[in-house]
Amino acid sequence: MVTSEIIEASKLWLSPTFDADTQKEIQDLIDNNPEELTDRFYKNMEFGTGGMRGVMGAGTNRINKYTIGKATQGLSNFLIANSPNKELKTVIAYDCRNNSKEFAKVVADVFTANGIQVFLFDDLRTTPELSFAVRYLGCDAGIVLTASHNPPEYNGYKVYGADGCQVTPPLDSMIIDEVNNVTFDAIKFEADEKLLTYIGEEIDDAFHLASIKHGTFGDQIDRGDVKIVFTPLHGTSVMSVPAVLHRAGFSDVHIVKEQEQPNGNFPTVKSPNPEETEALEMATNLANQIGADILMGTDPDSDRLGIAVRDLEGNMKLLNGNQTMILMTDFLIQQKKNNGGLKDNQFIATTIVSTEMLKVLADYYGLETVITLTGFKWIGKSIADFPKKEFIGGGEESYGYMIGDFVRDKDAVTSCLLACEMAAHAKAKGTTLYQQLLDIYAKHGLYKEALISITKKGMDGAAQIQQMLVDFRENPMKEIVGSKVKYICDYQSSIQKNVLTGEETVMDMPKSNVLIYHTEDGTKVCVRPSGTEPKIKFYFGVKGNLDSIENAEEAEAALDHKIAQVIEELKLN
Repeated sequence: MVTSEIIEASKLWLSPTFDADTQKEIQDLIDNNPEELTDRFYKNMEFGTGGMRGVMGAGTNRINKYTIGKATQGLSNFLIANSPNKELKTVIAYDCRNNSKEFAKVVADVFTANGIQVFLFDDLRTTPELSFAVRYLGCDAGIVLTASHNPPEYNGYKVYGADGCQVTPPLDSMIIDEVNNVTFDAIKFEADEKLLTYIGEEIDDAFHLASIKHGTFGDQIDRGDVKIVFTPLHGTSVMSVPAVLHRAGFSDVHIVKEQEQPNGNFPTVKSPNPEETEALEMATNLANQIGADILMGTDPDSDRLGIAVRDLEGNMKLLNGNQTMILMTDFLIQQKKNNGGLKDNQFIATTIVSTEMLKVLADYYGLETVITLTGFKWIGKSIADFPKKEFIGGGEESYGYMIGDFVRDKDAVTSCLLACEMAAHAKAKGTTLYQQLLDIYAKHGLYKEALISITKKGMDGAAQIQQMLVDFRENPMKEIVGSKVKYICDYQSSIQKNVLTGEETVMDMPKSNVLIYHTEDGTKVCVRPSGTEPKIKFYFGVKGNLDSIENAEEAEAALDHKIAQVIEELKLN
């Protein structure tokens, strides 16, 4: 049964503030679909610390012209209030999703209606190029219209600050307050077209050159000797990745034709997510047909990258996000070491839910590791937090990596180039990337990670997710697969508790609804709600030793079995 509050909230959308099509859509729901009406109005679309993401449609809990307009009006109010005498500038990009282009123009209209100059890309562009463009053009903010790897019915709105990084404290909460204070009838939709400039090739050229500068090392290798398969999964990366690879000297590139054209319906995949093996099935088939050395796939806005390489038997093996960033970090550090030596002021970055091997690598080379909360904005923020230090690279388990500081978000364009560069260097040495990964494991220890996401949709689902987190806090595990829990890190209370001694330590990190268990044998279990989807996520990490490359399959299987035991204990299967 629909509550009176839902009816009252929905009838506000029948007023002249909203266009006729929107009013008709809401009236149809009031008359015929109370369940859908409830889902659209039981809450407001949350403008979170990075923006918004959700299903498209009319209503307060949907992505539409009005929720996007409200967000942009609030951001405009914030910019004007904090720089009252400045000629403000913003830049806007959009991906291949349905309505992204139209939503981008809505954002541009609201900005210009508020007297703010807008640079709008003339066609779809990647998220990393938007991050780059903010600083290149000297803008005060940037917006990209995208829902990353979510299903076709989703879209979203990501906000970047003047540093090209997604907004972080204290600016994020200040912007959120401004957005929440905006009423729909206060949105200025009447554009001042004189303040709008379309941009394109000049920014592309600068971004591509910067990617090549940061993603290639030396001229003594034959980049044309690497056979590459690439799929944009119907997304925006087709605008940059092939051009960057070709310009850097990689000439043997084969694009999956069925997935080459941008298409917001993503017709050949269930999900346009390069984390999923199924999404890269066509690329894998093509790689096997032509004998490729490496295949790569990116998500719709080209910030996530999935790669597969030849294993010891010559089969294509999809690396997970942790393995990819282990290889990339080790390679970047090696290149720094070979070209002038490592320095005391250099650092890498990763997140609390990612593989702990990145810190092991950094410690081995004598470099600092900055460990941040989940979400790439925190890695981007680390560059600003340590202005006198050089950022080498960093990544998170969700298939995101960033090289250098010219982009301040995960960057699948430059990461694609770096992956091919690594493959070329390995081939020149008579080895492969997978062999090099095993060599790293043999030297530093075998680390294995896994992730389970449980979807809980709607109002009831959100309550279930919160209750699961309450249960984990109020009834903590005492041991995991026979190993005693040693530390419980609760990032909501900022307390790390040594369960064995009772000692509590305050963690110097922003608060977040994340709980991590660490056992005596090095097993790690993390639980957190997704910030962008109706999911609760469980991250698992175990470690062991690899005494020889020949035993890699057996050693990895043993760790997989241990992860399965953890999942069974938690009753998640």
